[in-house]
Amino acid sequence: MMTAAEGDGARSLTLRTPYLLFLGDAPSEAHAKTAFGIRDWARPACLAQMRLPGCQVSLGLPELTPESAADAGAGSFVIGVAPAGGRIPESWAPILRRAAEAGLDVVSGMHTPLAEIAGLEEVSRRTGAALVNVRAPVNRFEVGTGRRRTGKRLLTVGTDCALGKKYTALALARELRNRGVEATFRATGQTGIMIVGSGIAIDAVIADFVAGAAEALSPDAPAGHWDVIEGQGSLFHPAYAAVTLGLLHGSQPDVLVLCHDPTRTHIKSFPDFRTPDLRVAADRYLEAARLTNPGVRLAGISLNTSSFDAAGRERVLAETQDRLDVPCFDPLKTSLGDVLRAVLAP
Repeated sequence: MMTAAEGDGARSLTLRTPYLLFLGDAPSEAHAKTAFGIRDWARPACLAQMRLPGCQVSLGLPELTPESAADAGAGSFVIGVAPAGGRIPESWAPILRRAAEAGLDVVSGMHTPLAEIAGLEEVSRRTGAALVNVRAPVNRFEVGTGRRRTGKRLLTVGTDCALGKKYTALALARELRNRGVEATFRATGQTGIMIVGSGIAIDAVIADFVAGAAEALSPDAPAGHWDVIEGQGSLFHPAYAAVTLGLLHGSQPDVLVLCHDPTRTHIKSFPDFRTPDLRVAADRYLEAARLTNPGVRLAGISLNTSSFDAAGRERVLAETQDRLDVPCFDPLKTSLGDVLRAVLAP
């Protein structure tokens, strides 16, 4: 099983492993970011994948049905797709019922409650399969207070969605711990919660309480402890800027790391909205963050360079670093030494 201790205001999960990861008919990796995140950061928990006709991506895992996965020892059928709006299509209902019929727990990070899927609750009662709604808040939160908290906080922010905020936060938290610094990754989305077993799905919190939920997620801590908080959305996103701002104010970050995909010229799925200039983005994030922490600073730029070759990666990192005058890195491809020195600078 994957478990995690319950922190203040954070949801603690116990998920049965290993997982059968469901990719549906995802047209791109971005649409299956939950499955890819779990594979990349919780690989021992991943047994196999299941895809529907027309699916355009693969995790490189064995292909199994719910029945064959259960026979192979799988514990959970995990919906690994994250479509806009977070709704479960009606066409998936037979697959979800098959998973529960096979005795697999059904784990969803979608907004649609699993109990609303026709016939699924009845099957789960009969077979004992659990229905786990990761995105359903289990705590009641207060409004944000803006009170200064002890400990240190780093928040990843971005020029758009789905470009590396979670991966950057996970990589930074891991490397801080490797260097002997007390650091905790704080998950704010369904994938992060599934990876570490604890967190708050911040986009499922009522708007008035988003900042308060962020405060609860990252409570008072010892002076040398770092909470590395997974960012969500973007201040520049026409649909998701609101959750970003609430998370920014409630996180009260001492340090920001700005994440960006240099190949992306427009907000994903919103062709009428251009991605912002990095300097503009940095300035806007710092301005907004100063409401609850006037001392906030930008420690680095995280670039998703997965589409570049080695020479192109080196060039774009160097050009960006020269222009922004902060360490620039790719969390999966380059050293984190410079950015961590900037993070830990007095």
